[in-house]
Amino acid sequence: MTGPQKETLGFQAEVKQLLQLMIHSLYSHREIFLRELISNASDANDKLRFEAIATPALLADDAALSIWVDGDSKAGTVTIRDNGIGMTREEAISHLGTIARSGTSEFFKNLSGDQQKDSQLIGQFGVGFYSAFIVADRVEVLTRRAGAAPEEGVRWESNADGQFTVEQVTRKDRGTSIILHLKQDAKEFADSWRLRSLIHRYSDHLSFPVLMAASGKDGEPGEYEAVNQAKALWTRPRTEITDEEYRQFYEHIGHDPVEPLAWSHNRVEGKRDYVSLLYIPGRAPFDLWQRDAARGLKLYVRRVFIMDDAEQFLPLYLRFVKGVLDSSDLPLNVSRELLQQDAEVEAMKGGLTRRVLDMLAKLATDDAQKYATFWKEFGGVLKEGLAEDRSNRDKILPLLRFASTHGGDDTPATSLKDYVARMKPGQERIYYIIADSIEAARSSPYIEQLKAHGLEVLLLSERVDEWVMGQVDAFEGKRFKDAARGDLELGELASEAEKTRTEAAAKESEPLLKRVKEALGEKTSEVRVSTRLTDSPSCLVLGERDLGAAMRRILAAQGQKVPETSPVLELNVEHPIVKHLDGLKDEAGFTELAQLLFDQAALAEGGQLANPADYVRRLNRLLVRLAVTA
Repeated sequence: MTGPQKETLGFQAEVKQLLQLMIHSLYSHREIFLRELISNASDANDKLRFEAIATPALLADDAALSIWVDGDSKAGTVTIRDNGIGMTREEAISHLGTIARSGTSEFFKNLSGDQQKDSQLIGQFGVGFYSAFIVADRVEVLTRRAGAAPEEGVRWESNADGQFTVEQVTRKDRGTSIILHLKQDAKEFADSWRLRSLIHRYSDHLSFPVLMAASGKDGEPGEYEAVNQAKALWTRPRTEITDEEYRQFYEHIGHDPVEPLAWSHNRVEGKRDYVSLLYIPGRAPFDLWQRDAARGLKLYVRRVFIMDDAEQFLPLYLRFVKGVLDSSDLPLNVSRELLQQDAEVEAMKGGLTRRVLDMLAKLATDDAQKYATFWKEFGGVLKEGLAEDRSNRDKILPLLRFASTHGGDDTPATSLKDYVARMKPGQERIYYIIADSIEAARSSPYIEQLKAHGLEVLLLSERVDEWVMGQVDAFEGKRFKDAARGDLELGELASEAEKTRTEAAAKESEPLLKRVKEALGEKTSEVRVSTRLTDSPSCLVLGERDLGAAMRRILAAQGQKVPETSPVLELNVEHPIVKHLDGLKDEAGFTELAQLLFDQAALAEGGQLANPADYVRRLNRLLVRLAVTA
């Protein structure tokens, strides 16, 4: 061996910060250390089993992969041992001295001060090893990489003072032993019965046996026996699994103490043979909107763990789904690259996607309150499916929920089925409006006439809404209609008297409309009498294919060129301001007020003015004139 026999090294800065959290901030939820360390041991066994597919000699004569837990009350220690993949000296330094996963800063940002919630983040970020320091003032790690010689063993030690030592030792067994020298106030965890109860609580559904010594004669340790069930939960018949067991398994794979909203356990046999256990979480993860964040199902092939975060089996818009997939058809040496090219994988993806959507439809029907929680946490992500998954659009549309003018509550609780059931006789369009907030949408000038006719309008305000609604055409034969674009298409809903009044107003106002168009020039493509306003003096109407204000802002923020638009200016010719405008003989004053009406319409649309200061000066001049004549 080259290099020093024993070396003292410093922890990475993020690790030092993390250790301080473990030591000082998670005192009341300290038993999670055992869950995390046993979970890490299970991962080490999984990795060895996977590597042994290509190199069977790694298992040698010790093929029964297990996890051992020993408590020594006299010595005040707890030892967690596995016979998994183990570590080399370099790996011990890297894995135990640094946090390689990106997003460490996100970990600290997401700390809430609630000890139970913060303890769950440890598992989500893969930093569970450091939870050992919640209960231990000194931690030893003895390890040897599978396939390495006994003299290539490694001993790592730290007492969380900012440093650790690492040295070469001779170690007969492969795998890793973690020895916790318990703090004085944590000696309870050396008790055998305390450890057994925690294993039952946190690790019952691991597929590897967690072994502890039984009580022998005179209180001496006896033979080792399995404390957990040691049988993968998804392989058991559904009739034998309780709801509590399903919830506990979710907590194990999701590192989430919040109960899942729903789950689906299913076996497919025939042309394809696989088992899936899928969960809808009860809350969104911190990185839900990071589309490149780790996601996907835990993949097994014939009970052999292959990989975490196998993203190829569900579309991106279902990235919140957690669970396990166990295939009997895929090869054991499957890789991420092969998964991307496999036709069988694509077929399984289709089946699993439909299963999730069916699960959501059942949840929406059976438990409106739970579905409301789902929509609050994940509705914005599900909407992406309307654009990304055309084949399942008819399944996604009924799952959407909207705020609506039907009630005064801004909570998105209206389904499209609800809307269609309430449509007026003769109504052929599903009307919606998009604004910066639900409050702004509710008070939008674009829907004044619709509300006057008693027509319900769906209120949208999320960033994805304009993009998503541009991808869909109709629901149950009723076309969607953006109230801010083109003609309102009231059809039979507009009485003959209304149509006659509108035509008369348009003819009578032709001189006014012409003057306003000349005053505004290229700012607007047309000036016309409005059929959508009742209270506001003006509004800007986009063409059916023009980008709305929200999309223009998104493109601008991304540094992309925003296409030029020349909207239609609609005037409410019955409004006092417009009547005042029509009576102005002074061309300068007329032009200034016309531009003011245009700018106000742009602001009401949610747009941004090219020159806000010019708008303010123009408004001030108008106010001064009004004050003088008052």
